[in-house]
Amino acid sequence: MEVLAIIPVRGGSKGIPGKNIKPLAGKPLVAYTIEAAHNSKYVTRTVVSTESSKIKDVCLALNAEVVDRPQELARDETKTAPVLLQVVESLEKQGYKPDVVILLQATCPLRDGKEIDEAFELFLENEPQGCDSVFAGKVIGLTHSKWRKDPADGHYECLYDYRNRPRRQDSDKHFQMLTETGATYIIKTDVMKEVKDFIGKKPEVYTGGRCVDIDTEQDFETAAKVIEQLRQKECDERGALDG
Repeated sequence: MEVLAIIPVRGGSKGIPGKNIKPLAGKPLVAYTIEAAHNSKYVTRTVVSTESSKIKDVCLALNAEVVDRPQELARDETKTAPVLLQVVESLEKQGYKPDVVILLQATCPLRDGKEIDEAFELFLENEPQGCDSVFAGKVIGLTHSKWRKDPADGHYECLYDYRNRPRRQDSDKHFQMLTETGATYIIKTDVMKEVKDFIGKKPEVYTGGRCVDIDTEQDFETAAKVIEQLRQKECDERGALDG
């Protein structure tokens, strides 16, 4: 099975200029995701998509393959799915056809190769039952009554039949509320082409990973502290084994 990891790395970050190659605990931010892909036992090819020559040079120095991204796919309003499809189309023209695409966002540096493999094994385990994709998620609650606030007009919309609301203790339908962490998305290539997205029609959710999604300077500081703690823990464990 050909498993293609794609790391989209745009040069025009507005919130934190140069975010994707900004140093984090001694390494460019994108380095953590490149290393995670290289350390996965299932990923067979890793590609960075960027329009920036500066980012391209950094990624090449990190032994990553780079596919040049057209400028029209590097705008602020550009969605991620067209970027993935452009990479796949570009590689298919060269004769390479991946069976599965894994989207790895560079802003999630705590996700490692082990987590990619665990998510992929969830995909393999559930594929015979029709699973076409997996995404990393975080449980944020359990409820049998769901409402959503419309950001456009501020009104609340009910996502269940509240006119026939059951008592909580009588309800046999309790919904697990999840949010995407943004760290890992796995999808069959043919499904991605069909739905033009990186989550398919029948996804499973991997909830075992660590994630700090970096959007702000505070996120950088939080991630740096966690990385230093993990490094210290590894040093302590090695010291204990050597002793």
